[in-house]
Amino acid sequence: MIVVNLDVMMARRKISSTELAERIGITPANLSILKTGKAKAVRFSTLEALCEVLQCQPGDILEYRKDDNSGEL
Repeated sequence: MIVVNLDVMMARRKISSTELAERIGITPANLSILKTGKAKAVRFSTLEALCEVLQCQPGDILEYRKDDNSGEL
């Protein structure tokens, strides 16, 4: 599963959701969907803008974790 650590990076950079949404050109509602991990996809242009504003790498925002509840043997 992919875990979104956007709220962690925002806290480190001391930036609000409203300011970040404005600076990357998306709605606060769409930013909220990203932050909560409910997004099904993210555009590379959005990821690039996030990294530029937050001065980070994509791996600082997105993390892969093995899903132990997958039901596979």
